[in-house]
Amino acid sequence: MTNLIFNEIHASILKFTLKAGRSDSDKVHLLAVSKKKKIDAIHELYIIGQRHFGENYLQEALEKQDAFRHKKLCQDIHWHFIGPIQSNKTRAIAENFSWVHSVDRLKIAQRLSNQRPPHLGALQICLQVNIDEEQSKSGALPKESIQLAQTLLTLPRVKLRGLMVIPSKNDTKDAFARTQALFKEIKSNIDEKHQKHFDTLSMGMSSDYEDAIAHGATIIRIGTLLFGERG
Repeated sequence: MTNLIFNEIHASILKFTLKAGRSDSDKVHLLAVSKKKKIDAIHELYIIGQRHFGENYLQEALEKQDAFRHKKLCQDIHWHFIGPIQSNKTRAIAENFSWVHSVDRLKIAQRLSNQRPPHLGALQICLQVNIDEEQSKSGALPKESIQLAQTLLTLPRVKLRGLMVIPSKNDTKDAFARTQALFKEIKSNIDEKHQKHFDTLSMGMSSDYEDAIAHGATIIRIGTLLFGERG
């Protein structure tokens, strides 16, 4: 069943990309949101080709990473941190993840950069934007994002790749459109050497990834469709 669902999602990505008039379906990547999921379920997805997994909770993620280190065929997994970040967690995140989607303020980005081990190369990060300016959600405000993005680009051991959003459920299509516009505005305001690496829109989940793809998403974060409802 997992193999069937996995293939169906990839087929849907291709269909939705073409429907949106995009010719870059190969640049829309599936991030399997594996928080609260067991090692066996993650390993099953790995076996059929999934390599990128997103985790929200640091301690849970570190335990999973430790388990997978004992599986010699699983050393090419890329772990993405997608949850809120506390200052006292940045060192462990910097040392154990390939991507961080939830950078929402300069202090966190500076700590990640300072604490990233040089031998691991630059940590790929996204600026989380509170696109609907909801008080209950993390993220930089849209009006602050251009200047903040320009500052993040100067940090030595992180590489700003783009934006991440978790829109309100009221009108995700409009939120995705506004995020896409903000992404383009930021890209037009950064220097040319950074523009080619500013290429990521992390948005869209199980219930709305078609609309996200229609508005330029390059990483869709899928949990429920892959793993089923939370237990």
